[in-house]
Amino acid sequence: MLTKIPLLRRLDPFILGILITVGIASLIPADGTALTAFTWATKVAVGILFFLYGARLSTQEALHGLRHWRLHITILAATFVIFPLLGIAARVLVPTILTQPLYLGLLYVCLLPSTVQSSIAFVSIARGNVPGAIVSASFSNILGIFVTPLLVALLMTSEGAGFDGSSAIGILVMLLLPFIAGQAVRRWIGPWVKKHGAPLKLVDRGSILLVVYVAFSEGMNEGIWGTLSVGRLLALLAVCAVLLAVVLSVTWFGSKRLGFDRADQITITFCGSKKSLATGLPMATVLFASQPIGLIVLPLMLFHQLQLLVCAWMAGRLARRAATEETELATSSS
Repeated sequence: MLTKIPLLRRLDPFILGILITVGIASLIPADGTALTAFTWATKVAVGILFFLYGARLSTQEALHGLRHWRLHITILAATFVIFPLLGIAARVLVPTILTQPLYLGLLYVCLLPSTVQSSIAFVSIARGNVPGAIVSASFSNILGIFVTPLLVALLMTSEGAGFDGSSAIGILVMLLLPFIAGQAVRRWIGPWVKKHGAPLKLVDRGSILLVVYVAFSEGMNEGIWGTLSVGRLLALLAVCAVLLAVVLSVTWFGSKRLGFDRADQITITFCGSKKSLATGLPMATVLFASQPIGLIVLPLMLFHQLQLLVCAWMAGRLARRAATEETELATSSS
């Protein structure tokens, strides 16, 4: 019934699930013993999530693809240099447009790695360099396990984010060790994991929904939502839209100026402009354990939905342009 509503039909089903989870957490937040149980369940689910990431990723394919180093360096520069610089520059929006917690969330978005599945899918639709996208997106996520906490420590501690050494240890235990374990047993379970990708996606998304429920339950218990007005929410949405537009423009026109061909230009644009919800939400539970995490992850959820909508439109337009060019070429040749 909900999908018959035009606005909801345009939403990614996963985002719709997140919105429903936020609604449940707002109406029936977990607290006390229940919240503790959900928190531990979240940690276990996130560990399984990164174990499956490790089991899926082919190390040989990743190493083979690294030969196109110029492409990957450009994408990583967009992800871990250009984005953070824009995040730092957005500090001028506090407190006139963004509150401090919302700014922390926006800055956190800028420090995250790229997405994997959606980046590859959009590059494929737009006729870009798919092998390059696979390697860059995967490598970005692996590197993000190390780089994102370091960037948080360098750029967000002074903003009151509360990062300390125990957060780094938490990242290692919750994310890195399960990933390494998945890589270690990949030769035995990798084919099975790929074969059962569809049902295992429920594990991926279920763990994210658990993180969202716990984060927003804590927000309700702390009463932080009374500080978020409709005006602030709309302002945050506008800031996220401007951030995405700037990065898309820089990656598209910048890669062209650097001499990349059309296929690589598409790959750089889609891989360099995305931020991973699947990595960002679990990591936030460790990095900001003592912070109002609900408001901190809100910019990530808004930015994620915007990037899906805008990049889907861009990918379709690029695909139609490529088809038209191929038709014109075939016509002129004949």
